[in-house]
Amino acid sequence: MVDATSINRVVTFWEFGGPEVLHLEQQPLAEPGPGEVRVRMAFAGLNPVDYKIRRGGPQYGTQLPSTLGRELSGVVESTGAEVERLAVGDPVFGSIPVGAFADAVIVPEANMAFVPDDLPMDVAGALALAGQTAWDALASQGIRRGDTIVVSAAAGGVGGILAQLAVHAGARVIGSASRGNHAWLRARGVEPVEYGQGFADSVRALIDSVPTAAFDLHGAESVEAFLGLGIPAVRINSNAMGAAVPAGVQRVGRGAPNVDTLGTLAAMVVDGAVEVPIAGRYRLEQVRDAFELLEGQHLRGKVVVSGND
Repeated sequence: MVDATSINRVVTFWEFGGPEVLHLEQQPLAEPGPGEVRVRMAFAGLNPVDYKIRRGGPQYGTQLPSTLGRELSGVVESTGAEVERLAVGDPVFGSIPVGAFADAVIVPEANMAFVPDDLPMDVAGALALAGQTAWDALASQGIRRGDTIVVSAAAGGVGGILAQLAVHAGARVIGSASRGNHAWLRARGVEPVEYGQGFADSVRALIDSVPTAAFDLHGAESVEAFLGLGIPAVRINSNAMGAAVPAGVQRVGRGAPNVDTLGTLAAMVVDGAVEVPIAGRYRLEQVRDAFELLEGQHLRGKVVVSGND
């Protein structure tokens, strides 16, 4: 008889496509190597990059079969040699290149930060990748008090965090979002405008000068609108466009995982300076449903899946 404690449920896909290609497979439970820990996953966040990988985006070079998931929270259940900072029982969160959608995940110790007592594990599971991407993208433009910036998809996973970080830094923030998210943006200090046609005119109606910088979390349409507002290409950063980025537009995303940055972000969430709404919670076996929600509408915040209790 197979010992159930030695089995790990892992989300895999053997062909590219929609959520229907995802399967939950049973695999042997792996042991951490030097500098690694095994984390019993509590929650793992979904990000647009996950479905782009699953659809077969050529820039990712994915070899089939493959796994998915790049951020998680959980509890350390085993440690490898040379692990010095983390111990069994520690609640942690962080990001990995791939494979977070599993009951247990092998991760480098260096990628994982401690979860503060007052930070819910579902929020922690949705914070690492989106949060540091927002942090690093914002830092790339040196935004300071008194600057005015424009953010597309300002209620989404990365955009919502980036917009709030900019407000916290003292910038004036104008953010595009669907109308249902406008009240939330206003409550977080962001001035909302509608997506789509008329976006640039809506921004002009709010300000009589060229914005300092702009951050794209939506795609080519937003970048073209930013350029139409007179924002220099070098002051536009896109995390949503594909390879065909207009000349000069920056593509600064998340740098190497940084536990100090994650610790600061976690503290800001606990203090209320940053809110990470959870738009949907699903069990690991419901991962297809989770992706259908993520891909089907303009969400506020993040979708997460949970592992075994």
